Amino acid sequence: MTMLCLKAASLLSTKQFYLHSPVPKHQFNPFFSSFKPKKPSSASASRSQIRMSSSSTPPQTIEHIVLFKVKENTDPTQINTMINSLNRLISLDSVLHLTAGALYRTKSSPIPFTHVLHSRYSSKENLSAYALHPTHVQVVKESVLPICNDIMAVDWVTGGLNGGDSLVPPSGSAIRLTFLKLKEGLADEVKDEILGVIQGIKDTFGGIDHISCGENFSPARAKGYSIASLAVFRGLSELEAVDSEKELANLEKAKALRSYVVLGWIEVP
Repeated sequence: MTMLCLKAASLLSTKQFYLHSPVPKHQFNPFFSSFKPKKPSSASASRSQIRMSSSSTPPQTIEHIVLFKVKENTDPTQINTMINSLNRLISLDSVLHLTAGALYRTKSSPIPFTHVLHSRYSSKENLSAYALHPTHVQVVKESVLPICNDIMAVDWVTGGLNGGDSLVPPSGSAIRLTFLKLKEGLADEVKDEILGVIQGIKDTFGGIDHISCGENFSPARAKGYSIASLAVFRGLSELEAVDSEKELANLEKAKALRSYVVLGWIEVP
């Protein structure tokens, strides 16, 4: 599920896949009172062409998520080939972390996605290098596009992984991915406050290793979702204990949210 990046999008069609009036703050009280917000980090991004060790975290990290909807009745052998081919892209020098596999659950999504790819980079330049790499392009063309009928990709910058000391989630971790589609016309300060609240969730709920969140910088491939967050839980029981749906419903009532998608998967060795 490598980032069906710039060139990937091209292959879904005949082209190359180069896969305000502010709202008063008091309207957000029902949601914002639940957590202690944190101020998003503004550290400058660093560029590196060499994969870093799992114990070293760059000042900022680029998150790349690709969701896939595999066609019904696809031969399981073809699905395994896609997953294995995507996971082998971890060998590319520009990649810090990469994992691909089946989704554990999908909630509130208008598209029944079946698989996910999550990867991390030290800079946008390295993400682009990965996207354009011939090996990646070949995997997308030969193993992904023939068996998928929908693809969505979201990219964002996260500052220091909000307390996480590893770029690689531990094996057995449960991952919760959330995409928010905000109402039009929201002031930037409202978006910043929403991001701050998401970062503060780690201090409210136990069992969370780290949280990454940010504003999507690849809108053409994101189907209108502009805010993304990825929470790494120590296990499935910790993930299930967090009632994220309730909090998102509060945000909807505050007239800040048009829709949201919540997805989950388990990290495997």
